[in-house]
Amino acid sequence: MRQLAGFTLALAVLAADQASKYWVLHGLHLQDGHFLVLLPVLNFVLVWNHGVTFGMFNGPGEFNWIVLSIIAFAVVIFLGAWLWRTEKIFNILAIGAIMGGAVGNVIDRLRFGAVVDFIQAHLGVYQFYVFNVGDSAIVCGVIVLMAESLLRRDPGGDRKAA
Repeated sequence: MRQLAGFTLALAVLAADQASKYWVLHGLHLQDGHFLVLLPVLNFVLVWNHGVTFGMFNGPGEFNWIVLSIIAFAVVIFLGAWLWRTEKIFNILAIGAIMGGAVGNVIDRLRFGAVVDFIQAHLGVYQFYVFNVGDSAIVCGVIVLMAESLLRRDPGGDRKAA
């Protein structure tokens, strides 16, 4: 049963995501606006993301976190159904990675009303969006799904035979 690998990866991503956020908040005691330089191109900086990916919809709405949590939870259910039906191991693992990252961000929204982001990559004066372990898993999973879709040779895709 290949699907077990996807669900296992989802749990591993979720555990890594939540453990890293706990460490940043309680081990490093990182505060808003302060940063820790790790490498010439990598910092840790605490950012509370009240929006979605890359801070989109980061408005002042009092109930944003509830709406975004419900949407993300619905997406996780959809992904779980997709994972259950798919047969290709790359798709299974990609979907599992996305699910784990999404659940980690939903947990943050329910606990804090925002997602804990802390990884900042930069190159000189060019700074990228601040993200977390779950966000990384989501992006990697989406890239794998896109690459698989673009490189697919069979026109039927990933559907099981009826």
